[in-house]
Amino acid sequence: MDDLYIKKVLNGDTEGFRYFITNYKDLAFTVAISVVKDEFWAEEVVQESFIKVFKNLKSFKRRSSFKTWFYRIVINEAFQRIRNEKKEHFYTDNFFDQEPTEENFAGLSAEEQIVLVQESLKRLSPKESLVLRLFYLEEQDTKTVSEETGWSESNIRVILHRGRKNMLAIVQQLMQNEFKTT
Repeated sequence: MDDLYIKKVLNGDTEGFRYFITNYKDLAFTVAISVVKDEFWAEEVVQESFIKVFKNLKSFKRRSSFKTWFYRIVINEAFQRIRNEKKEHFYTDNFFDQEPTEENFAGLSAEEQIVLVQESLKRLSPKESLVLRLFYLEEQDTKTVSEETGWSESNIRVILHRGRKNMLAIVQQLMQNEFKTT
């Protein structure tokens, strides 16, 4: 379906671009928020990404799927936004041998678990947050994540490993500080 709308847009049907906005805006926002950690910035990244895609659609070589090409643009825009704003991202470098388990969420409601996961993702480094979201929440394999980010599969596996460990540390810290039961 993407190819049909790519042809329409390239043939001058600018209204055909709505298809891409409708179908990719939510996923683009999810990717952007993983990196920039701010809703306003994420919205700007998505908007800039769509503008870039529209202007450069004729340069799309079809070596990968449109989705992969678009994700890479969103990811690059998000990291560029961080570099431009020189925003500091605070995250932990602590590594634990323990893997996350359901026991870490014992006693929490489903809503509290969601809040805990979302807050943890905000506190991770942009790369870790992005890779964890793509791998676990978007259920993509390491090969697909590698294609979309431009990073090697071995690098993706390292980022996943570190991200899980750092997320566990953050979850434990949040539970001690914010979700303490008396």
